[in-house]
Amino acid sequence: MLHEHAIQCLHDPILMLLSYVVSVLGSFTALQLAIAIPAARGARQRWTAIAWAGAAMGGGAIWAMHFIAMIACWMDLQVSYDLGITAASAVIGIVSCMAGLAIASAGVFRWGKLLLAGAFMGLGVTGMHYTGMAAMLMAADTHYDPVLVAESAAIAVVASIIALWLAFHLRGAWQMLGSALVMGVAVCGMHYTGMQAATFVHNRRQDVETGLSGGNLGVGIFVVTTVLLAVMLSTSLVRQRQRSLVQI
Repeated sequence: MLHEHAIQCLHDPILMLLSYVVSVLGSFTALQLAIAIPAARGARQRWTAIAWAGAAMGGGAIWAMHFIAMIACWMDLQVSYDLGITAASAVIGIVSCMAGLAIASAGVFRWGKLLLAGAFMGLGVTGMHYTGMAAMLMAADTHYDPVLVAESAAIAVVASIIALWLAFHLRGAWQMLGSALVMGVAVCGMHYTGMQAATFVHNRRQDVETGLSGGNLGVGIFVVTTVLLAVMLSTSLVRQRQRSLVQI
């Protein structure tokens, strides 16, 4: 039987909470930064705004959440993460979010364009998740339930469409905070659905490579990401204040 010796994954509740918090903070920061996209004067300003908002969404709300939640999964075997593949997963997440924002913000708003941008971004986020899963170095093979994989991709696409619509239609801190809380649930829902799709089966290998590991790695990623997002958010708020003073 293929999954007779499946390894159970137990999640650390503290790291699960931290993964949600960083996803909410990343979503809120991305929504704040996205304000500068339609307000941009010229292509350079527009692409700069897209890059910052995409980095906050893809790097903070999605990738950092994913990596912390991955580390939250404790199994009865040693697990580390390939640095190159992990970095590639981060790039996929950030670039797909930038592309989604670029497509959605080009020209006049249309639902068809929003759906295309959301699909592109959502499939990119899905690719980020499963690339991150492929970075796991352990004496086990990973088997996937195709139905749950499809469900995780669908959640990612729907969440991306919602995120892009919010990015260009929401104004006001409280609205953004509420939306960020909902986005955090959606992003976490995609991740844990993807984790549910995976079954880990011991392969008895002895020559497992070593990579990124450590008991405090998840907390470290949370702290670094939170500081970076806080700096980005503070900078965005200062620039918004300066623009409002110039208009007065």
